[in-house]
Amino acid sequence: MAALAAGSPVTGLLSGCSSPRRREATSADTVILLWMAGGMAHTETFDPKAYTPFEKGMEANRVLSTFPSYPTVLDGIRFSEGLQRIGDVMDRGTLIRSYVSADMGHILHTRHQYHWHTCYEPPQSVLAPHIGAWIAKELGPLNPVIPAFVDIGQRFTVGEAEELKAFHTAGFLGSEYGPFMIPDPGQGLESVRPPVGMDVARFEKRNRLYNELIDRSPVGEYGSDYQRESLRRSMEQSYRLLKSPEAAAFDLSQEPKESYDIYNTGRFGLGCLMAKRLTEQGARFISVTTEYEPFFGFDTHENGHTRMADMKKLIDAPVAQLVKDLERSGHLDRTLIVIASEFSRDMMVEGRPDLKVQEQVNQPDIIHEMKHYGMHRHFTDGSSILMFGGGIRKGYAYGRTADERPCKTIEKPVKIDQVHQTIYHALGIPPDRNYEVEGRPFYTTPDGKGEAILEILGKA
Repeated sequence: MAALAAGSPVTGLLSGCSSPRRREATSADTVILLWMAGGMAHTETFDPKAYTPFEKGMEANRVLSTFPSYPTVLDGIRFSEGLQRIGDVMDRGTLIRSYVSADMGHILHTRHQYHWHTCYEPPQSVLAPHIGAWIAKELGPLNPVIPAFVDIGQRFTVGEAEELKAFHTAGFLGSEYGPFMIPDPGQGLESVRPPVGMDVARFEKRNRLYNELIDRSPVGEYGSDYQRESLRRSMEQSYRLLKSPEAAAFDLSQEPKESYDIYNTGRFGLGCLMAKRLTEQGARFISVTTEYEPFFGFDTHENGHTRMADMKKLIDAPVAQLVKDLERSGHLDRTLIVIASEFSRDMMVEGRPDLKVQEQVNQPDIIHEMKHYGMHRHFTDGSSILMFGGGIRKGYAYGRTADERPCKTIEKPVKIDQVHQTIYHALGIPPDRNYEVEGRPFYTTPDGKGEAILEILGKA
């Protein structure tokens, strides 16, 4: 069985909720986070600028976008070449063009990914919960058999594995709220079966022995009483899923061939297909990632243009199809889809114009080779987020970046606590939700000061 949480349980931290348990009016029941790991350049995707084709001897500073742009279904909104299918469904959602990443000194992907997923800058004195864990804790499963938090597509056998594990966790909330990991959606059914060579009877025996071990172990060996019970409940959840017909949602071979072929662009595309199937079966929070692996995927330190062309082929059809399929099945109105990345990229600026940091890419001022044509440096002062369904305003663009370098946010900047609180607001989780940890309140967003962007929820 796949582990329900990464990392070890924290001992003796959680004291209980210190704010009244109430739910606001809701517009969503489920969240799907489509994570563009590695730093997706906004000027090459959802916020294109002037196109400059490749020429040997060209000035690097002239290059703002390496792809031509195409109109979307929204008047005045264009997407970069290769994303026309997503552009065709933008009348169902909102484009945020003004996300600004945090300033945390020397830019490291996993630090910014930790910050995006938990809303807290590392390091922290306690394990901060992933946003999916908060949602699983506060709302519980929609279907008691399907894990409330499912994470699809990320392996921990790649570079920076320990750093990735740090935010793929429920932190102090307990193991039962952590992610059910599906590293490869093409083998998803294996995650809900006993390990190879172990039949169900043997698995049941091991599960009984596991519970007996927890019962007999000294207090503190497996965490606090709260954490021990949470760990036990996480295993009980796995056991229920093992014997349930709902486990078929993880079996992509049951999908009609015509549908399967549209999604089958790779592991990310199949992850979107699994997200669709799990949403229809009552999952609460699903994350699908292009997978962070240093210098692969959207981590374009060189060959930015060609790599970006390949990544667009991976994401365009599955994302658009997911939106259309959930709309067709009647789930989109109550399912909030979020497409985001930890930061953007630029050819010339590392960090942000007024706070440049140590450069990590050798970008010549004059381009002679194709490998230098593209957005290779980390850029934190402007980025794009797409949202669909779940009460999100339809056919809307929020914020703006400059049309000339530096292509930074110039209208309605958005920070991560606003993104989280917008999601929580749609789900009915109040902004002051917190738990007492080591004698202090720990909020869903730092100090409980995050505010939802009501304008994109049509409530401004």
